[in-house]
Amino acid sequence: MNTLQEHWNKIFKETPEEKLGWYESEVTQTIRFLDGVNFENKLVFLPGAGTSRLIDGLIENGAILILNDISNEALTALRKRVGNPDKHLWYCGDISKPLPKEIPAVDIWIDRAVLHFLIEDKEINGYFENLNRIVKTNGYVLLAEFSLNGAQKCAGLNVHRYSADELIERVGCNFKLLKSEEYVYVNPSGGERPYIYTLFKRNGA
Repeated sequence: MNTLQEHWNKIFKETPEEKLGWYESEVTQTIRFLDGVNFENKLVFLPGAGTSRLIDGLIENGAILILNDISNEALTALRKRVGNPDKHLWYCGDISKPLPKEIPAVDIWIDRAVLHFLIEDKEINGYFENLNRIVKTNGYVLLAEFSLNGAQKCAGLNVHRYSADELIERVGCNFKLLKSEEYVYVNPSGGERPYIYTLFKRNGA
């Protein structure tokens, strides 16, 4: 059986970017949902970065990025596309496993369509342990995942669908929900994919 990394490497190696089920040619929804958050010289962690065009938008807004993905194929392609790649940090690994201690604390954590691929409670808990460890006081967390009305599978894998209430519970009492929104994303093949977008801020000291 292929490992999870092999599964994702195959997808990113063999599927044109614009055919990926989560591909967005423009990232207005995510940037809009972060309206009012200053990215200039802020350190932003993107779990499951893939080859997302969101990265280009964040760089244009002055962010410094930590780009994580389980697929080295995705990160290699992204590194070739991103101007001045050495300005940013790159980490190939499973986001449900403990992050290396050298990963610094971050101002913003942005997850579009990654958390829902974690199925087991151990994986989900590991993800949120990482989030809680590295997001700074007064830092922001955006989670955009398949909603309860969303697809049950994606990229050939089962997914865990979320409500805003479950995300509030999972992220924990150190964070305050600023806003949540149901959003229907239309994928490259024309299919509608209902998402739940949530934005949190870590409580001050």
